[in-house]
Amino acid sequence: MSVTLPDGLEPFLESAGWRGAAIEPLAGDASFRRYFRIRQGEKTAMLMDAPPPNEDPAPFLRAARWLDANGMRAPHILADDERKGLVLLEDFGEARMRDYLDQWPDDEVEVYRNAVDTLTELHQLPPGPFLDYSMSEYIREARLFVDWYCTAHDLYVDGDGFTTAWESVMGEVLLRQRPGVTVLRDYHAENIMLLGSLKSQGLLDFQDALVGHPAYDLVSLLQDARRDVSQELEAAMFEHYRQKTGAEKDEFLADYARLGAQRNAKIVGIFVRLWRRDGKPRYLDLVPRVWKLLERDLSHPALAPVAQWFDANIPARLREAAGGTFAV
Repeated sequence: MSVTLPDGLEPFLESAGWRGAAIEPLAGDASFRRYFRIRQGEKTAMLMDAPPPNEDPAPFLRAARWLDANGMRAPHILADDERKGLVLLEDFGEARMRDYLDQWPDDEVEVYRNAVDTLTELHQLPPGPFLDYSMSEYIREARLFVDWYCTAHDLYVDGDGFTTAWESVMGEVLLRQRPGVTVLRDYHAENIMLLGSLKSQGLLDFQDALVGHPAYDLVSLLQDARRDVSQELEAAMFEHYRQKTGAEKDEFLADYARLGAQRNAKIVGIFVRLWRRDGKPRYLDLVPRVWKLLERDLSHPALAPVAQWFDANIPARLREAAGGTFAV
């Protein structure tokens, strides 16, 4: 299959010292970004193509440099051209946490414990130079569920009541996320690389970083939309994090459930949007897993207002079918 290379790639690579390098396209993700592996003899690097106006590499560069400067293992920036959306990065190799565990499932507890330890290291740092995770952002994300999932099922729902319910729930989170920690927002097994050992873990996909609650990335890791994590492992890793950080159990668990429900409602909306707007129906296969996680989070008493909204607005037939089916 022929692949169109980014405009201006050859002079960019030449100026970065990679003239004549071989260029290999890699599988894409849910965004407009594209990735290529660059080879020059024994050397390799990664190229991120984040073309404007749909993408802007500046937030990625800012977050990568802050993480790198603070001892976290983000890929080193080798060269960049923000105007063209081209970034040349250190190559972390092929060993994604997800792929490694598919092959070596007996190492699951150790690998997840190390991923939790990486989070605790990040959370010991002062928060980075990022915006706060605000109430308006929490609500905007949660409303993706109404805007895309409910619309796809032709459901007439109480949108104002949805917002009110989430405001009452997330207000408790906001009270406890000051001064906050750096939240990567997409911290899961497909965005963690194993760098030569199980303890050395590289970070990816952090361009949307904000300053928020420490439970957010923990729930992103342990309630993974793309990989099954047993409730036993989730509970053990939750407790491992809590013991390392001294978080109060009941309060932290309530916030974990609040953030899990908010994130999972958002993800359901995003996956439906990827199908309807972007022509990527494969993400619909992940909805049942995310829906089951959402239902489990809604069962926590801290989510009572939102759970009541779901009871009143989402038909039982859809909930019993783990989010329902879609005609593709």
